Amino acid sequence: MSDASNYVPPEVWTWDKANGGRFANINRPVSGATHEKALPVGRHPLQLYSQGTPNGVKVTVMLEELLAAGHEGAEYDAWLVRIGEGDQFGSGFVEVNPNSKIPALMDRSGAEPIRVFESGAILVYLAEKFGAFLPTEPAARAECLSWLFWQVGSGPYLGGGFGHFYAYAPTKIEYAIDRFAMETKRQLDVLDKRLAVSRYLGGDGYTIADMAVWPWYGALVNGWIYGDSARFLSVHEYAHLKRWVDEVGARPAVRRGRMVNRTSGEPALLERHDAADFDQGRIADSR
Repeated sequence: MSDASNYVPPEVWTWDKANGGRFANINRPVSGATHEKALPVGRHPLQLYSQGTPNGVKVTVMLEELLAAGHEGAEYDAWLVRIGEGDQFGSGFVEVNPNSKIPALMDRSGAEPIRVFESGAILVYLAEKFGAFLPTEPAARAECLSWLFWQVGSGPYLGGGFGHFYAYAPTKIEYAIDRFAMETKRQLDVLDKRLAVSRYLGGDGYTIADMAVWPWYGALVNGWIYGDSARFLSVHEYAHLKRWVDEVGARPAVRRGRMVNRTSGEPALLERHDAADFDQGRIADSR
């Protein structure tokens, strides 16, 4: 790998798998399946294929919140997709999500199965299907969706930007870390100022906007991702954000959702096929 200060881009880029760093075994410049593998199907109407990353947690939190609110039709099977091992490139998964990213959802409650991919789209789909956690009044709905899509647009700067160059890149590049640390702190400031005047991101009520933002920014504030990044970014400065992180994180459905398809840390529930799969003794401390 060339020294960052001496690197000159070639006239035409070509893929060198050896330069892939930590994710060389799953990153490639083409899409599509790499192997044949059918997806399992459980007994519930909703079939989720995911892993307990922040994007996956968005959807398991939503499903657990729906069940907690009494929506029995939200029962689901959550099948583990080990993205580090390339499960997302199996033929069955690619049929559900041609982009080969978790989470992916199949709704088999109707005459024909419906596929939904991209976490934000899944949240909206479920909210509309069950009439929950998405306001119907136009101004409130617009506010909720604005913060939902704020996360969709901002998240890559936190994860693929700051998180990658600070924690995962094989070479520490000062310019890249400074650039994305600055942007991440700007995002934290945006959230902190909003939550100084609003209990939740969309207003007084808890919505899919909170479910989308919390898994990423709650994990950052709590120091659960990217090593010592919480100290590096001085997240203690954002008191209003911390208040919201603690309030949302204390919700029982959030604690359960964070366990599902989790592959590291305790407690973890690799797959979830019934509410009885949760061991109540482990829900008390999901960190």
